[in-house]
Amino acid sequence: MSQDIDYGNLMHTAMRGLIKTVLTDVSETGLPGAHHFFITFDTRYEGAELADWLRDRYPGEMTIVMQHWFENLEVGDDGFSITLNFGDAPEPLYIPYLAIKTFVDPSVEFGLRFESPEDEEEEDYVTEEAAIELEAEEQEPHQDADVVSLDSFRK
Repeated sequence: MSQDIDYGNLMHTAMRGLIKTVLTDVSETGLPGAHHFFITFDTRYEGAELADWLRDRYPGEMTIVMQHWFENLEVGDDGFSITLNFGDAPEPLYIPYLAIKTFVDPSVEFGLRFESPEDEEEEDYVTEEAAIELEAEEQEPHQDADVVSLDSFRK
């Protein structure tokens, strides 16, 4: 048994649970007020389901917008399915939670970003573990949200 607590992985799991809870509420009651979501996911992730033409157009990652029109939102234990409109063509998608890279609700300046060690290497970050950056501070209108990195709390 490992003697280290994997806080990074535990935080990722908790934050994906938060996304599941939010999406479950939206599936039951709809989007409240001005809330809307930008969700970026890895289109190559095993289990991600999207039309071939969308996968060809977005071979690495894709950002979807849940705002004015969406239907068939079904939230499961491992991911969610939704039908979105792409150029007047409804397309069903299935997105595993583990495929999500970012989840943002700009109406309240809230966002989650999931970074893997591979992402950090691509961006020349030097860190031992995956990091989560949280943008959760509500700000004055037209100000950028503060980003808090878990790395800043490590010793």
